[in-house]
Amino acid sequence: MDLGTLRHSCAHVMAEAVKELWPEVKLAIGPSIEDGFYYDFDKATPFSDADLLAIEERMRKIIAGDAPFVREELDKAGALQLFRERKEDYKVELIENLTDGQISIYKTGDKFLDLCRGPHVKSTGQIKAFKLLSVAGAYWHGIETNPMLQRIYGTCFETQKELDEYLKNLEEAKLRDHRKLGPALGFFDIYHEEAGAGLVFYHPKGALLRTIIEDYERKEHLRRGYELVITPHIMDVALWKESGHYDYYRENMYILSAEEGKEFVLKPMNCPGHILIYRSKTRSYKDLPIRLFELGTVYRREKAGVLHGLLRVRGFTQDDAHIFCLPEQLGTEIKGIIDFVFDTMKVFGFDSLGIELSTRPEKSIGSDEDWQKATEALENALKDKGLKYEINAGDGAFYGPKIDIKLKDALKRTWQCATIQCDFALPKRFNLSYIDAAGKEQQPIMLHRVLLGSLERFIGALIEQYKGELPLWLSPTQVLIIPLKDTVQAYAQEVRSKLESRDIRVDTDLRNETLNKKIRNAEINKIPYCLILGEREAAQGTVSVRKKGSQEQGAAVSVEEFMGNIVNQIKEHK
Repeated sequence: MDLGTLRHSCAHVMAEAVKELWPEVKLAIGPSIEDGFYYDFDKATPFSDADLLAIEERMRKIIAGDAPFVREELDKAGALQLFRERKEDYKVELIENLTDGQISIYKTGDKFLDLCRGPHVKSTGQIKAFKLLSVAGAYWHGIETNPMLQRIYGTCFETQKELDEYLKNLEEAKLRDHRKLGPALGFFDIYHEEAGAGLVFYHPKGALLRTIIEDYERKEHLRRGYELVITPHIMDVALWKESGHYDYYRENMYILSAEEGKEFVLKPMNCPGHILIYRSKTRSYKDLPIRLFELGTVYRREKAGVLHGLLRVRGFTQDDAHIFCLPEQLGTEIKGIIDFVFDTMKVFGFDSLGIELSTRPEKSIGSDEDWQKATEALENALKDKGLKYEINAGDGAFYGPKIDIKLKDALKRTWQCATIQCDFALPKRFNLSYIDAAGKEQQPIMLHRVLLGSLERFIGALIEQYKGELPLWLSPTQVLIIPLKDTVQAYAQEVRSKLESRDIRVDTDLRNETLNKKIRNAEINKIPYCLILGEREAAQGTVSVRKKGSQEQGAAVSVEEFMGNIVNQIKEHK
């Protein structure tokens, strides 16, 4: 049985239950989604938790009745008349926007019917395991000036065992939610009303975590032949018209007015800036490939309704690079990026990755021939490396096809991070060139790529992957020193200085609290190691080591032995 069809059928049954309980409610839309389904309702008062339980109970009665899903077709006039009589205003609007022709509806039971193109399961009795999950607000068509509807989310599976496993994972996901763990651990917050929604404020620990990630990336890019660049945050609107972003991406751009009457764009992408750097001087075929890398902060106009923690924000930083290469270098460069992605994800603890090849969208620039060459280059690289992938038809960038590499976390959830885009169009629009061996001008090919993608989204994924318990090498505080008495504070400072000399990130807890309370606080803050220092340790030049999660204090070791062990772990990215 197709899971999408099953879930869509369950959404239909949910709408029927809601109409039976509240006949005055107006129906909007109810599709299946990746992990379940939802339905949008126009109801004067909010749905409560008790309402969800009542809806579930009514759904069970409908399912027990095993009523068939019956499809009927009407012409447009007949469909409009039917839903006007039923005072279903949202359905009427949907029908009015349809082209003339046959319009399908589905009926269940004696009274309920819905505008729907289907398909559905044969009867309601085939729906075995479902659960309503939550209620959220949703603007009609996602437009903020439209009515606010109530969206009920649910999920459905073929068996109760699958549903129970999914619900268990949902509870685990709540414990891992970066929106709660991040602020609790002092990493960030994004809820300053004075500043505006979707903007991240990194606190000291979060800023340090991000710096650790950035430093690792800079080092690795330099090692692999990339050059670091920095481009302005605002640039003249003329540049974005030349690139095509103004025509194809304008609804997501912040456009600023300047005093001299010009318009500037708060950059949503880094590629035009990198293109200008490439174009700043004559390039030879001997110079290529040129790999330009920037940790570039970009800004995109996102609707308030889609903002979600660090995963969807309005200002974020990308580990963005653009490679300008010869046609004969294209395959090698794409495969090099794929290797870079896999190596990087492994370092951060993500071993399970999925791959999609996204092809030409409806709104795009460039010739059919260039799109074919670009798509073949990406696909051949995947085939040469023996990688499995799926085709995501029509989801490429407006200037070229792309490979999306999605990581899977500890709960098997998918996170979009790495992207490789092959672009013949922008080099042509910007008249980019290099001088070939015969002294003639030729056009380079451009690869756009990110590894982690948005650092904000990746940090959110890291927090949820590790439940806030980051690996030692990423932990903002790696070691907490706990002196038991004031008389050993001088020794504590000596130990701290030795650790800091080896670039170990350390803090000292000098509060007037019990040892148990200090250890409990270290556990809450996910600090990997505590060093307990008493008079015996001070006299012997040792430290008593307590590893996070351990129920007992470990044996005393020399400071040098502890430092050697921890430095090796950090070097190995453990």
